[in-house]
Order: sequence, then C-alpha cells, then structure tokens
Amino acid sequence: MKIATIIGARPQFIKAAALSRVFAHNSTTQEILIHTGQHYDANMSDVFFKEMDIPTPHYHLGVGGCTQGAMTGRMLEKIEEVLLAEKPDWVLVFGDTNSTLAGALAAVKLHIPVAHVEAGLRSFNRKMPEEINRVLTDHCANLLFTPTTYASQQLLKEGIAQEAIAQVGDVMYDTALYFQQKSQQKSQILERLGLKSKQFVLATIHRAENTDHPALLQEIFLGLAAIGKHTRVVIPLHPRTLNSLKKLNLFDQLNDHVSFIDPVGYLDMTQLEHHAQVILTDSGGVQKEAYFFQVPCLTLRSETEWVELVDHGFNRLVPLDTQSIEAHYLACCDLKLDWGTSLYGEGRAANAILDRLMCSY
Repeated sequence: MKIATIIGARPQFIKAAALSRVFAHNSTTQEILIHTGQHYDANMSDVFFKEMDIPTPHYHLGVGGCTQGAMTGRMLEKIEEVLLAEKPDWVLVFGDTNSTLAGALAAVKLHIPVAHVEAGLRSFNRKMPEEINRVLTDHCANLLFTPTTYASQQLLKEGIAQEAIAQVGDVMYDTALYFQQKSQQKSQILERLGLKSKQFVLATIHRAENTDHPALLQEIFLGLAAIGKHTRVVIPLHPRTLNSLKKLNLFDQLNDHVSFIDPVGYLDMTQLEHHAQVILTDSGGVQKEAYFFQVPCLTLRSETEWVELVDHGFNRLVPLDTQSIEAHYLACCDLKLDWGTSLYGEGRAANAILDRLMCSY
C-alpha cells in the first residue's frame, strides 16, 4: 500500500511524526512524503524533521510566502504532478492548512482516495481560512479520522456517512507521549533563558485574524505586556507576527515586559509548555498541548475548534482587550482543575489509522 502524505506546516510535522513512525514499521506500507513548503523558515520546518526523526521528504515543492489563493493554487498544481507520477493508493492530509486543502483537491480530481486526519473540527467562523479548509477537506475525504466524539457527531450532522468516520483519538497525543522523556533529556531551553518551572507564562500568536488587524494585535500584546508586570512572559515569535509588530512600532513598548525569542523546535517547545504556569495562544495545536501537559490555557480568539477543552474548564476564551487578558491571567493562577479527564484517546491513534487504511485498501 502506497500512501502519499501531504505536509507543510508545524502542526502537520508533529502529527506526521506519529504516523511516519508507524508506517516505517509496517513492511506492507510505503510512505511518500510531500512537503509543500508552506512553512519554509528553518526554525519552522527543518528543525522539526531533525528532532522528530521524520523521514526526509521525497518531494519539497517550495510553495510559501504568497497570498492564500496563490499559495493554494500553486500547491494544487505541484501536488497533482507528484500524484500523477507516484500513483498512490491513498492521499493522507492533516488538519486545516492550505496544504491540507490543496492535497485533498488534487487527489479528488485524480480519483485517488483521501484520508483526513483531525476531521470534524469546527470553529463556525467562516472568516478563518482554516475553517474553510477543514470543511471542504472533510467533504472531499473518503475516510475521516476524528479525534473526539464531538468531531464525529459534527460530521454526522453534516450528512457524512457513519461508515466513513473513524474515531481514533489524537495523533498529537501519540507524539507528546513519545517525545516527552526525550524532551526532558535533550532540551536545555529553560537553562538558556534562565527560566524556572511554573514561574513564567508562554504565549504564541500567529493567526491571520489577529496578526492582520493592527488594533487587535496591539490590544493582545499590550495585554501580554500587562501580564509581564506580574511574571515573565516568553513569546516565540512567528515570522508573520514579527512583521506585523514591526509595522506597528510596538517593540519599544513591549521589550521591558516580555521576552521575545526565535521560533523553537518541538523538543524546546514541549519543555516550555510543560513548565509554563499558564499558556496564552491562538494556536489550535498549542491549546491541546497545554492540556497534555496539564497547564491552564487562555485562547486569544473568540471561538475554538477544541470545544471540549472549554467545556471541561481546561481552556478559556479571552476577550481581546488589554484589561480582559490581564484579568483572565490573574484568575487563571488560582484555578484548580481535574486533569484526570481523558479527552483524546490513549496515545495509539496512529496505529488505529494504519489499521483502518489497511482494511479499506
């Protein structure tokens, strides 16, 4: 069975690591790894392949750094060329990026079955490019691998057949469990930054709906600076966010209260997440990783696709103004949460995905 795996962005590298490891140990499975280049910065891509033992991609398409439509169109064209040459039995896509949608569309138009990992998630905000990508991909796919009961139920509501849905748990949890000890042994980021466990806040901001709106971005970062008066705030800075902050001339106001660092690899990020007192983010993946490491999370968006985290109190949606961000952080410091609740399976989602692909082959 030949599987063409489409990846292009940090969360997909993390998910692909779990599946590539399982595929490599199955003698009847051949994986063709196709990297679109959506995240092309070395700190956003190369370091993940090295640290997580992800196989070197067979194809690197080099598409990145352009508008949403241009990026998706160029990916679609180049992925189609690869699929015509390789003739895979399955095309595997992850999550909700432009790489996801382009891979799904290229496969469907060539009548190659599509499997979507992390299917069924909805924020119900159609202004988010990610929401459009995930909805269209779900309705293209032949097999939909969901991480939660909520996601499976959402697909049924949208008319997708029960037999096409497989609830397997979350492959990001597979990866978190696998690399947790390795991260503790190899990462020295706490020492490099002079951080002490549970005595700093970690923040990540990269979503276009935040970075592309100057007034909103200013409120968010002034809120983080306000938290910085109470405890140290560490921010691995995404290239998109860096460019937006430069345009706003905000660095002079922020540097005394927050610590900006370059994007970090998976092992360093795992250590930062594991030892943070609180995590603030607009990333879907980081919301889950906060839960995996039993750290309260504040989501800097008006909605989230990971509704079960909010329902159980592990995650809170924060109004995007300076005062609310600071107030929610202070309230979060006193939270007492029951971390015994299991939401994303037992850490064997990748094995379940391979089993189902084999059965459907």
